[in-house]
Amino acid sequence: MSTPLTLQSLGAVAMATAEPSWKWMVCALITALILGVAGPVLANDVDSCNKPSATGTSGSTQDLDAEATDDSRTNDSSGSRIVNGSDCDVHTQPWQGALLLKPNQLYCGAVLVNPQWLLTAAHCWKKLFKIRLGHHSLSPTYESSQQLFSGVKSIPHPGYTHPGHSNDVMLIKLNRRIHETQDVKPINISSHCPAAGTRCMVSGWGTVSSPNINFPKVLQCLNITVLSDDRCREAYPRQIDVTMFCAGDETGRDSCQGDSGGPVVCNGNLQGLVSWGDFPCAQPNRPGVYTKLCRFTKWIHDTIRSNS
Repeated sequence: MSTPLTLQSLGAVAMATAEPSWKWMVCALITALILGVAGPVLANDVDSCNKPSATGTSGSTQDLDAEATDDSRTNDSSGSRIVNGSDCDVHTQPWQGALLLKPNQLYCGAVLVNPQWLLTAAHCWKKLFKIRLGHHSLSPTYESSQQLFSGVKSIPHPGYTHPGHSNDVMLIKLNRRIHETQDVKPINISSHCPAAGTRCMVSGWGTVSSPNINFPKVLQCLNITVLSDDRCREAYPRQIDVTMFCAGDETGRDSCQGDSGGPVVCNGNLQGLVSWGDFPCAQPNRPGVYTKLCRFTKWIHDTIRSNS
């Protein structure tokens, strides 16, 4: 089962296990009737019934500060967080952003590509949200390096499809330009598609274990290797198209729920965004699937130019 990698999806799973089964069933039924869906109800749709704050065993919480909101790799039918990665060194990921929803919960990652624009996954679209840049910790504790913004315009790629997650990319315009520092600066997007065997790094605050929920205290980094298209399609038959690539490492290391929209950096350039994967994360022969940004450079540049 493919699953987006957002934190809300994990929150829904936690609620399902903590609440009486009848309440879960009633919420799911109401949601299905309202939306008119015939298929399975998405995990993050259940938040409309009850939205607890998700706290990981590491002691960190998804609640941030008054200006913040939610961050995660969605569990809508794709999902991603860094499993068995390591703490990112401070100042090394200045393009990493956090998308936050009230009440101060992290729901997706993002990446700064322009002084006033972010990229994230299209499946991370929300009507209202905040953005936090330059923050290393997951907690709401104030850091002098942080910068807070509102999103004034969200532009998903017009070709985005759900639940297949083709063209899973979205631009977000900030309410003002960043103040560039060692902790907040854009990254260049690669114009060349990734070759099999390329070593890259993915980062995020998503859950560090799966299926159990356990959020990290600080931003996590993981080295991954780009896989061949053949190996990617073998892992996910009839689910991979030209807008996606697979990457992984040895078994037990993967992005996961809460990491959606976060950056995949190869040779110093932005190569991809966390999009979807199997659940639980980090299973043998089930690599993470990422948006192939080299396919979108013209759309990104044209869209920024026409909306600046």
